[in-house]
Amino acid sequence: MHPTFSVVFFTTATGAGYGLLALLGVLGGLGFVEPDFWLGLVGMGLALGLIAAGLLSSTGHLGRPERAWRAFSQWRSSWLSREGVSSMATFIPAGLFGIGWVLLGRHGGWVAVAGLLTALGAVTTVCTTGMIYASLKPIAQWHSRFTLPGYLIFSAMTGAVLLNALLQVFGVGSVALPAFSVLATLAGWGWKLATWRYNDRLEIPTTANTATGLAGGTVRSLEWPHTEENYLLKEMGFRIARKHAAKLRRIAQALAFALPALFIAGAFVLPWPAAAVLSTLAALLQFAGMLVERWLFFAEAKHTVTLYYGR
Repeated sequence: MHPTFSVVFFTTATGAGYGLLALLGVLGGLGFVEPDFWLGLVGMGLALGLIAAGLLSSTGHLGRPERAWRAFSQWRSSWLSREGVSSMATFIPAGLFGIGWVLLGRHGGWVAVAGLLTALGAVTTVCTTGMIYASLKPIAQWHSRFTLPGYLIFSAMTGAVLLNALLQVFGVGSVALPAFSVLATLAGWGWKLATWRYNDRLEIPTTANTATGLAGGTVRSLEWPHTEENYLLKEMGFRIARKHAAKLRRIAQALAFALPALFIAGAFVLPWPAAAVLSTLAALLQFAGMLVERWLFFAEAKHTVTLYYGR
């Protein structure tokens, strides 16, 4: 698939934003993170800002962005529509939670309920985003058991690393959250390696022979259906050189997983200013690394329509 930056940024930003929002809703609502106006304002602002920026950027690849609202009406059959509905619905409990936890400085009671509903909405939205791609049968690299759990793992990972950076900056860091951030990052790394291994060994059963029903030889196209590249080849037939893919995989592993885990682990043994700097660098590097990882997620996917062009 041709990686459009608006979609790459959308999946990266909303994943991190919903992960942070879910953790704030649970930990803040239940009192594990004490109410603090500036911490809450920055945390909720960052989470909702990433979500809003991602949702707005997703309209950048639409031919008629002003008609995007019509997608909401297809929620019975479309995962894209369900994503839109759940993303908008999540803003309601998130707003109530923000009022209670940030403005009123409260936790427990109705604030905890609003926080849990916010987390539930965030997880549901991430699931619908993952299902948009996991439900596409023509793209074997996405239509697998790795896609949906990967979205959830990466959202929890990036959200935890962001929250850890915020708590360290405000001087209220704990031992549990950095440990969870490192474990989530290592889990995401392992899941990504397993996904790549699965995709590299994937044997797509569909061929030109099975598509035409012809046997007894190898079906080949004598010439293309047209004389120049069209939308299908640009959007569905993007090809990336193997050496470039290998290099980008190493960059993604270093930025999204290895360095953030190392920096957060190093923050355990350093005093406050240095720990805050390392935690912030870990969050920034991981976001950049996830942009690379998401770009590869799209670039390495192969649509079966390319069989008609001998690919």
